[in-house]
Amino acid sequence: MNSRDRQRADTRHRIQRQALRLFTDHGYDATTVNDVADAAGVSAMTVYRNFPTKEDLVLYDNFDQLTAATIAELPATGSLTDRFGRTALTILDLVSTNEHDLLLTRLQLMISTPALQARHLDSQFRLQEAFVSAVDSSLEYGARAAASAVLGVTYTALLRWAADNGEPDLPTLFREAFTAVFGHAP
Repeated sequence: MNSRDRQRADTRHRIQRQALRLFTDHGYDATTVNDVADAAGVSAMTVYRNFPTKEDLVLYDNFDQLTAATIAELPATGSLTDRFGRTALTILDLVSTNEHDLLLTRLQLMISTPALQARHLDSQFRLQEAFVSAVDSSLEYGARAAASAVLGVTYTALLRWAADNGEPDLPTLFREAFTAVFGHAP
């Protein structure tokens, strides 16, 4: 990553963190994009350049790119469900360790804000596509079904983790949910 890309990423990160703080302190609906821009020390145009919609300030992440990279790195052994489960577990472990507070705040806002709940489905679809595109196209139908099942398990673990204020270990919750559905750990 060159210095310009690093600066863009830092700006995007600063804008998102300020937006999450304002949404948590004042409410999602009561906070405007101009409020976010002022808090982040940028123009509203810069906010919109990085986050095309207000919802994106909460929902934006790089999980789809991270998913594709993780699937490529992990051994291609076992069923698609197991491969996707190992991928999800790896990502949840990484994110809950490195971005615990950010992830928790995003989830709690998403759960409590109807506008974000509706847009969350778009994020889930993009994530499903990242799983599907990482495997042989002849496996597309099965990959889509396996990705949907693993994302359902992931969603269940994330909701429980957010409801318990991030205190339980997220990877453990995922393993428990995965085992409850598939009869074995990923």
